Amino acid sequence: MSKIAGKRVIITGGARGIGGEAVKYFVSEGAQVVSFDIRDEEGQALAAAASAAGPGTVVYQSVDVTDIAAINAGVAFAVETLGGLDSVINVAGVAPHAPADNIPEEDWDILFAVNVKGLHYVCAAVFPHLKESGGTIINFASDAGLLDDPIHSCAYSASKGAVISYSRTLAKEWAKYNIRVNSVNPVVASPLEKEVMAKLTAEERAEYYRKIQDAVPLGGKLGDAYSDLAPVLAFLVSDDSRFITSQIIPVNGGLAYTR
Repeated sequence: MSKIAGKRVIITGGARGIGGEAVKYFVSEGAQVVSFDIRDEEGQALAAAASAAGPGTVVYQSVDVTDIAAINAGVAFAVETLGGLDSVINVAGVAPHAPADNIPEEDWDILFAVNVKGLHYVCAAVFPHLKESGGTIINFASDAGLLDDPIHSCAYSASKGAVISYSRTLAKEWAKYNIRVNSVNPVVASPLEKEVMAKLTAEERAEYYRKIQDAVPLGGKLGDAYSDLAPVLAFLVSDDSRFITSQIIPVNGGLAYTR
């Protein structure tokens, strides 16, 4: 039997991409999932297909993580639907790209509204439902929060550095409740990467992929969200990782080391 069968999990950003692949993997392993996103048509379609494939289930809920009231309502819905809660995986994120000398104020605003504040308010909303019996929180960060990466986005890097610091501190604060908090630094293909690439020139895209090839020792390419990343998320949700907290988990093909 799967180590996450029956686990009750919220996954934000679950309509497509990395979050969507996590939803599909968790359902395939027997977890009970509620998926948050704002791409309602995609989210509902993915949830229907994943639930039909089973053996777990997923229910989609439209939740904008920049809206605190929507987060609180979404978490209440999830807890009622699932009959409790074991884990939350904060995948939802944005990655606007601009050179350091010309970053629009709105880029800073949306990056911190989604990647940092939204993530925090999801954690705050699930806390009352985890504090009695413990649970796990996985926050999506990035190697960009630790060092320069091929995207070269100061604002994005700042937001992910904040996630890493936040997660480490939260893990210490909530350890007394047996709530484990870890951040994950993935280097996998995603719609965010495609959106960033669409804003680059052909020469910049070619340079990006050359740098990826040079930087990732394992295969010289981005990983796969379903087969390379989702099993690591499942491990962190499972009881096998019960003594792991306040860590940065790199799933990056060796692109960077963490400590």
